[in-house]
Amino acid sequence: MGFFKKIFSKEKKEKLDNGLQKTKEGVWGKIARAVAGKSKIDDDVLDNLEEAFITSDVGVDTTLKIIDRIQERVARDKYVGSDELNSLLCEEISEMLAKSGEEELDDFEIKKTGEPYVIMVVGVNGVGKTTTIGKLAAQYKKAGNKVVLGAADTFRAAAIEQLDIWGERVGVPVVKQKMGSDPAAVAFDTLSSAKAQGADVVIIDTAGRLHNKIGLMNELTKIKNVMKRVVPDAPQEILLVLDGSTGQNAFEQARQFVAATEVNALAITKLDGTAKGGVVIGISDQFKIPVKYIGIGEGIDDLQIFRPDEFVKSLFLTK
Repeated sequence: MGFFKKIFSKEKKEKLDNGLQKTKEGVWGKIARAVAGKSKIDDDVLDNLEEAFITSDVGVDTTLKIIDRIQERVARDKYVGSDELNSLLCEEISEMLAKSGEEELDDFEIKKTGEPYVIMVVGVNGVGKTTTIGKLAAQYKKAGNKVVLGAADTFRAAAIEQLDIWGERVGVPVVKQKMGSDPAAVAFDTLSSAKAQGADVVIIDTAGRLHNKIGLMNELTKIKNVMKRVVPDAPQEILLVLDGSTGQNAFEQARQFVAATEVNALAITKLDGTAKGGVVIGISDQFKIPVKYIGIGEGIDDLQIFRPDEFVKSLFLTK
């Protein structure tokens, strides 16, 4: 288990390419205009490239970092033709992206420790949080893991019902209480039940609201502390779900949640319906938190483990 890294299959690559098509077309068009009529990368190309990245929601700070890296590379290599620009971008941006440190594992595989691997999922309502939890459950189950879900978003009855529907669809148990119950109590019951069942993976949904950051911070801290009574290392993963189609708004959500809790993994959803996929590059670079999952379609299998190298190749290379 996990000894050899799975090869990125042709099917997964095709799904990734298709899911990023709108972003690719947007970025490609802007890069093509940046180098139009140029035989080498000069200051004009770099200025146009800067504009292309900023308007692709990569973000100003990350864009400037990319331009600096390209400038250094051009100066070092003396002459770099404009036809080499895409390969150059692939190399430099791949090096910038935060790595998860779990690339030696197969897709949705976990290291068995005798305790459940607990994922606490945070994010505002509407970003695809509960849908992402359902897809995660399906993928982890498909990989041979026993999965339990916890409906700790007790703020909305609809959230409990939606998670219940996903549990039935995927065929995994959902631990829940009535609306208005203590979220920490739900998390405690979920981990206790999961441990008794010998579950491998536990995924805990939490309330998706940001109107009171101090209240949110206190609630999430309480949930974490209560879970540690059952599984001392829990939660091993605090996963922030962001909607990639919102562009710069996703940056602001990331800032607020990173301030509210110890986020250590990101899932960026809805990349298939937007030209703003560049936000993945900016968020990964700015927050130094690895993007672990990306959503590139409606299907259950359209949630992929994020591979920076493959993502960047899909955006910038024609083959």
